[in-house]
Amino acid sequence: MNRLRIRHTTGYRYKGEVAASYNEARMLPVSSVDQFVLFSNLEISPTAGNHYYADYWGTRVSSFEVLTPHSELTLTANSLVEVRPREHETHEHTWVDLVADALRTSTLFEQSRQTRLTKPPMDVEALAAEIAARHTSSCSAAYEICAAIGDQMQYVQGVTGVHSTAEEAWNDRRGVCQDITHIALGALRSVGIPARYVSGYLHPKPNAEVGETVTGESHAWVEWFCGEWRGFDPTNLIEIGDRHVSVGRGRDYNDVPPLRGVYAGSAGSQLFVKVEITREA
Repeated sequence: MNRLRIRHTTGYRYKGEVAASYNEARMLPVSSVDQFVLFSNLEISPTAGNHYYADYWGTRVSSFEVLTPHSELTLTANSLVEVRPREHETHEHTWVDLVADALRTSTLFEQSRQTRLTKPPMDVEALAAEIAARHTSSCSAAYEICAAIGDQMQYVQGVTGVHSTAEEAWNDRRGVCQDITHIALGALRSVGIPARYVSGYLHPKPNAEVGETVTGESHAWVEWFCGEWRGFDPTNLIEIGDRHVSVGRGRDYNDVPPLRGVYAGSAGSQLFVKVEITREA
């Protein structure tokens, strides 16, 4: 078990003073079977009142407004989380089983539909169909599909943006974790496997010493349903383990952005982000 302390600072510097801003933040993890949140809080500057709620997908949301003039908005999310090793036991889950499961809940149905960001190009659909045809188990097929996508993508920052689609990133074969996750989601959904986008953090140093603080970043990976939810990190080609801390889940990035808002006043803003992760046990 890993105990990780995460300090995530983000916000906007405006090109001038704004009169007010209205925002939502999805930056705090929640306890689940795989992780236990010992402590979490969100600091906002300028000071603002907070309203917390869980959204449709179960992500913890902080809704707040700043009604005094300001030229910078800063949020700092502090979390201390115990992350348990995940068990990924091999099990058979046939395509017939998958169809029956997907008809039982609206959530699985919604996670089977493509979005603008995940709609895959024809060659990705063909790749996924070829892999799926070789497997009697939907879980085994999903694992190979995600690994195949990750293997063909190169992680490069700055070549895509938050509005880039799976097709755009795939055509260039370059992108960040968000893009690789969108491509994998599109591939899985194209063969009928319900899949969801997971946002969170990955401790980048597997053998970090206790007390060592390293620079991290927000991360994204895939979970698919094959009788149970199972995750995979296609960017790093690894199973989800005790270095992954999940924050939000949804259909794609648009359901789980760390910070989203609108403001009244000066045009233009610049986003800044800093993530620090410390292993405490």
